[in-house]
Amino acid sequence: MKLILVPGFWLDGSSWDGVTPALEAAGHDVTALTLPGLESVDADRSGIGLSDHVDAIVAAIDESDEPVVLVGHSGGGAAVHGAVDRRPDRVARAVYVDSGPLPDGASINAALPDEGGEIPLPPWDVFRSDGSRDLDDFTEAQLEDFRARAIPIPIGVARDPQVLRDEARFDVPITLISTTFTRQEIDDYVAAGEDYFSELPKIKDVTIIELPTSHWPQFTRTEQLAEVLRDTV
Repeated sequence: MKLILVPGFWLDGSSWDGVTPALEAAGHDVTALTLPGLESVDADRSGIGLSDHVDAIVAAIDESDEPVVLVGHSGGGAAVHGAVDRRPDRVARAVYVDSGPLPDGASINAALPDEGGEIPLPPWDVFRSDGSRDLDDFTEAQLEDFRARAIPIPIGVARDPQVLRDEARFDVPITLISTTFTRQEIDDYVAAGEDYFSELPKIKDVTIIELPTSHWPQFTRTEQLAEVLRDTV
């Protein structure tokens, strides 16, 4: 199976390096994308928006001779859902890693503070507030490595509204790998109409897998995430 791995905010394709070998050993053809504006700290991020990230995923889909599995982590899941909407007949499954299928008109995170048209990785205290599980299982060394590799994201990616047009997206099976939410919390969010989960009731085939750890399981539960992805596809 062809797998396209899409990183979340502040990360490039190398963030999947711990996961990729196990998937390739299982016989999968794996591409880990680096999205526009995330090529390096010094990359030009001006004018890049969510649609550019969706376009990059669609281009990777179009390069494949077979249907693909899209895997989107965090904010990358929104771009994955945009690509599913554009190519529903070419996506065999969409996997959202501590993420969800962002609906039409919603933005990923309009509240993140920008610095000159880009959004740097915030201080860790931001992720520790209000009992957040975002940093569960991280070691100090892993946090240092994460910050060293972090790349600012283009402001438009966080703030642009999602654009969806094809209801055939609801026919594409999805798997939601939840690391910081329980199944009960997801059910509660669905009932409350929370953006990241409001499309779930419309999707015909939804699998939810709990993998309790940080918001970044590719760093804190690398082997377990690889196993879940391998078994999912």
